[in-house]
Amino acid sequence: MAREQFDLIVFDWDGTLMDSTAHITRSIQASCRDLGLPVPGDEAASYVIGLGLREALSIAAPTLDPADYPRLVERYRVHYLLNEQKTELFVGVREMLAELREVGYLLAVATGKSRVGLNRALDEARLTSLFDGTRCADETFSKPHPAMLHELTRELGQDPARTLMIGDTTHDLQMAINAGMAGVGVAYGAHASGSLEALSPRYVAPDVAALAAWLREHA
Repeated sequence: MAREQFDLIVFDWDGTLMDSTAHITRSIQASCRDLGLPVPGDEAASYVIGLGLREALSIAAPTLDPADYPRLVERYRVHYLLNEQKTELFVGVREMLAELREVGYLLAVATGKSRVGLNRALDEARLTSLFDGTRCADETFSKPHPAMLHELTRELGQDPARTLMIGDTTHDLQMAINAGMAGVGVAYGAHASGSLEALSPRYVAPDVAALAAWLREHA
């Protein structure tokens, strides 16, 4: 796996590395139900995955008074934490990351999770040491604003032109576009492949094995 185009590869977390899309969707729906709000369907609830939590819930529950967002956030966190331990990495993710690391790529995460949430997830997945940098939505602007990617490249001293963003949502790919970076989509997460392809990424991977193979040949 010789490096041809990129030195830094940035991954989204939920729906890209961690198989958590369904759990997040159900947690959003349950939190809306708790407050007597209209419950978004699966597609609407999964659309907001990848955004910062407050931004995501404001879109999922547009009728809610902004003053009540903290109540909705609290209910979401209750439901999410109840079953978080059941979420696992997608099959093949650990091996793919280890291979990329072994041949010398810098690896990073840009996620809509909170810092506390990402640190907990990295620790439980035993992946903390594999990543050179991470950025969370509660530390900077939410996707698709390019700040996460700009901050990571500055922190790691990398050229944006040699940085690749990989994610399962249009928010991830639009963030890459906004940052002037290349993007790759994965079609096994929150957003459908057609939506991802509309943003003209370098590739849309149907599964982790295909993503690893593309990186091996093209990155």
